[in-house]
Amino acid sequence: MSVARRATGWSAGLAAALAGVVVVSAGIGPVPVPAETALKAVLEAIAVPSLAGGEFGWHHPFAFSLRASHRAIVMRVRLPRILLGALVGFALGAAGTVMQGFFRNPMADPSIIGVSSGAAVGAVASIVAPAVIPFGLGLEPAAFAGALLTAFAVYAIATENGQTPVATLLLAGVAIQTFLGAVTSFLLLQSGESMRRVVYWLMGHLDNAGWADFVPVAGVPLLPLFVLGCFLVLLAYARDLNVMLLGEEEAAGLGIEVERTKRLLLAVSAVVTGAGVAVSGVIGFVGLIVPHVMRLVVGPDHRILLPTAAIAGSAFLVAADTAARSAPQELPVGIVTAAVGAPFFLFLLRKRRVHEL
Repeated sequence: MSVARRATGWSAGLAAALAGVVVVSAGIGPVPVPAETALKAVLEAIAVPSLAGGEFGWHHPFAFSLRASHRAIVMRVRLPRILLGALVGFALGAAGTVMQGFFRNPMADPSIIGVSSGAAVGAVASIVAPAVIPFGLGLEPAAFAGALLTAFAVYAIATENGQTPVATLLLAGVAIQTFLGAVTSFLLLQSGESMRRVVYWLMGHLDNAGWADFVPVAGVPLLPLFVLGCFLVLLAYARDLNVMLLGEEEAAGLGIEVERTKRLLLAVSAVVTGAGVAVSGVIGFVGLIVPHVMRLVVGPDHRILLPTAAIAGSAFLVAADTAARSAPQELPVGIVTAAVGAPFFLFLLRKRRVHEL
């Protein structure tokens, strides 16, 4: 079977699974919504977007006969949160796949070069000391800017004479991440009455989602288009990433512009991770667990692995957030992903150690 057919087949199957998770999630909550009603509400939101949030600006005659309360619960409360979770999971799944391939390490994740820590500093500073944030940026823009500045700093530190060794990049990322963790802790001590908000953001959450996250400017869904654009760039370099798994010298011998490719992959991965973290807070382990599992299922070919891991990341984060908001006391989704991810990480370490022995 050709690579294109395998990628299409796996992606279609996972997309169907994601659709099922979305419908189930839309029906779960303090007020249960029957599965059939939830499905109709989701389909109605797709066909009649003006009913979903009121910001889409166009109408369609198609609509189901639904109870007004069920329609409002699904469309205005649950669906924006579900879609934001799917989008963030998609971004983290794709970025994690690239980072694991880039570092040739199944235990790498999108935060390995300090992007999440940089976003955390930007977000916490915007809450605790907004006066120090240039141009009066809000929380999400400040978090995104912090992520990008951190990625740029790590790359600049690790680069010498036009070369960026992967090992040096990794060490620079660890050092910067540790330093930024100290900065975040210091800001947390100064947070005063804002501490609860800061801690909640650092745990990762999706409960502030709204349709404005998808259509903020002139009816254009900027965030989804931005994430999709970054993903398409990464997918275009999937073959180059496959070749780089052989080693940088071998890749250069096969015609790959190694340094240029490394710069682009790092930049786009950092940008898409920063976009996800900026709107959701720090959600760990999605970019670690999902790419590793999908590599075991579909193999190491990034032309297949990248789209499948991105879609699986969407499904995983939606499912985790459903569990988080179904708890007796609603939890930040980052707690759930950590509760699942930490044991899995230990399993990877154990398995790797046994393999080395």
